[in-house]
Amino acid sequence: MSARIAYFRVSTTDQSIDAQRSALGGGFDKEFSDEGVSGAVPAADRPGFADLLKFVRDGDTVFVYAVDRLGRDALDVQATVRAMLNKGVSVNVHGLGLIGRGVGELILAVLAQVADMERQRIKERCDSGRAAARAALAETGKTHKGKTSLGRPFADDAEKVKTWRKENSASIAKTAENFGLSLATVKRYCANG
Repeated sequence: MSARIAYFRVSTTDQSIDAQRSALGGGFDKEFSDEGVSGAVPAADRPGFADLLKFVRDGDTVFVYAVDRLGRDALDVQATVRAMLNKGVSVNVHGLGLIGRGVGELILAVLAQVADMERQRIKERCDSGRAAARAALAETGKTHKGKTSLGRPFADDAEKVKTWRKENSASIAKTAENFGLSLATVKRYCANG
């Protein structure tokens, strides 16, 4: 018996797969997802997609919201879809329909290339923003967005926290409570001492 299978992916953990699920309409026999996983990660290396590949059988149909949900590397997307087609698994992309041999693969190749190009543009924008921030920081002491550093800002003076903890023989939890910091922050501050 063939199964209707959905695959969802979002790049950050503050995003939700609910919009994709809603757009695809539901009624799936099985769903797989990767949340907080970039499309630049090869499909087979994503936990949810790897499980999907192990699960699918001849006659199944995999539904995805968009080509870029499969990935943003054109060659990986094409290889992934071709591998599923070779197993007898149909791929249905929302708004495009079933991707088949020939013309369907050609359309997929073009769309996968567009997704790949978008990934490159995102990288270029991020690199440009970091360069502008570094230049502004060197010139004015603040980034172009007004921050005082490029990395995570310090919640408190690390040396002060380490010294207080040592002088008071305090636990990580007690130190965190005293300074109003998270346990992870105190552990990071006190890691080398």
